[in-house]
Amino acid sequence: MSDHGNISRVAQLIEESSNTIAFTGAGISTESGIADFRSPGGVWTRYRPVLYPDFLANEDARRRYWQMKKEGYYELKRAEPNAGHQALARLEKAGKLLAVITQNIDGLHQDAGSRKVLELHGTSRFCICLDCDARFSSDEIQQRLESGTEIPLCEHCGGLVKSATVSFGQALPVDVLTEAVNLSLAAELFLAIGSSLVVEPAASLPLHAKNNGARLVIINRTQTPLDHLADIVIRDPIGATLSQAIGMFEAGTS
Repeated sequence: MSDHGNISRVAQLIEESSNTIAFTGAGISTESGIADFRSPGGVWTRYRPVLYPDFLANEDARRRYWQMKKEGYYELKRAEPNAGHQALARLEKAGKLLAVITQNIDGLHQDAGSRKVLELHGTSRFCICLDCDARFSSDEIQQRLESGTEIPLCEHCGGLVKSATVSFGQALPVDVLTEAVNLSLAAELFLAIGSSLVVEPAASLPLHAKNNGARLVIINRTQTPLDHLADIVIRDPIGATLSQAIGMFEAGTS
């Protein structure tokens, strides 16, 4: 049963705000069939995460890393944007959403039509050589893995190749994080969507926004550590909630 009153309030806040930022986590993509890394049966539950220093130093760690990427490839490849992604893209097109800051690596915001997307944890769409910065499509690397290659190396310099995602123990891209912090500090309305708000430093972005005067809306199926600070908390499914709120804003019925 939808939280109609709070959804109507979100639509009203969108209307009133001249600077809205959306921050998304894994929860917005589960409706596209991409399992949260905490979800039972997901790739993450079958493999111990490979820390970035271990990837650099240990061949067995690299082998485990690429086996996990190989198994997770098709789940990401087949996923399509859902109603939540599409609603945010519509909001940006209407001139009411300045940017999407995402913890996700799936590229579904861009597929839905969002143009200003800051990917805090990188992207699964390509791989890079850690030595010469050569770029390879994930499709190409997957073909090499399926043909029997266990640890793909750079075809140009022989260096280590890694997905362009941020691994545990690897620093977030400084330029992206800096822009995300600045956008959060300037926001009038901050929509935290589908994130547990526990993974730092990304989890502090809504706190930066709230402390600087923004209204904070949290849409997530489970509790977060910042619920007590939020102006509105909604626990309903994300796609339906965003579609309804943004539909109300578009129709002027908030």
